[in-house]
Amino acid sequence: MDGLSRARLNEILERSRELRVAVVGDVMLDVYLVGNVSRISPEAPVPVVHVTEERYALGGAANVAANVVAVGAECRLVGCVGADGAGARIGAALGELEGGRVDARLVRVAGRPTTTKTRVVARHQQVVRFDREHAHDLPEPCATDLCDAVRAAVAGADALVLEDYNKGVLAPSVIRVALDAAAQAGIPSVVDPKFRHFMEYGGATVFKPNALELGAALGTAVRPDDDGWLEDARSRVGAHHLLLTLGEDGMALRSEGAPTFRIPTVAREVYDVSGAGDTVTAFVAVALAAGATIREAAVLANLAAGIEVGKPGVAVVTPDELRAMVE
Repeated sequence: MDGLSRARLNEILERSRELRVAVVGDVMLDVYLVGNVSRISPEAPVPVVHVTEERYALGGAANVAANVVAVGAECRLVGCVGADGAGARIGAALGELEGGRVDARLVRVAGRPTTTKTRVVARHQQVVRFDREHAHDLPEPCATDLCDAVRAAVAGADALVLEDYNKGVLAPSVIRVALDAAAQAGIPSVVDPKFRHFMEYGGATVFKPNALELGAALGTAVRPDDDGWLEDARSRVGAHHLLLTLGEDGMALRSEGAPTFRIPTVAREVYDVSGAGDTVTAFVAVALAAGATIREAAVLANLAAGIEVGKPGVAVVTPDELRAMVE
């Protein structure tokens, strides 16, 4: 593997077991209604899905936390949920993760639903998705509570993740407190941005948008093979490293004072891309905390994403799966 040897992979994975990662962002619940379609509704020209299975998965920042724990590190998760059944289900699921290695610091907000994405799946294809959410920024009292929780989570952590799905947790005040706390602590910060507040993450160690997000923010077509364009983009977002994810074309890494590093995809079979970005973010953060170089971290995260997209729904990736893929 270009940029990461087998021995180095094992070293990073072993070191991960000693680490703590603070994850701040939009916590979500993914719901899957799985069934069969045998007829069209007489009421409207839509398929009738006979639901045979209902399952739940942690999404957004909670999925990042699950991946951090799966690789062996501890996680301090900061976010918000509603005072509802979905929020309670998220809390229970976090408590069931391996070894109780997630310290969840979730602010409960009355009158605001827990962000929930419900997917109806039939014959291995998504029929429809419906969302429950309030996407506006949290009110200031809640943001103040989150800032206090962020400072406590970053204290003693080895890396910080900011996972932004534009669901209101990462308001500008929370972003700034988190990045300043990480800088003061001397730990790497990894940002997975969305469209709103895109330019608020100046000073981040790694800024990890996809091509659609970066192009929309800069108002121009993305040019991943143009070194000058990538360097200008990195400079404009104010990060030390720009890690641009390109779907089936892999990733492009542009670092301050270094040439562009292209990483081809390693996915053998793409079953479901849900959660792949969360996996990349988690593994970049854990690897950097473990002492990996940015190139090693990006290659490791790319391997993890290649495994994750071969699984149905939102899923985690384990060290044994990484070792098996390398072998």
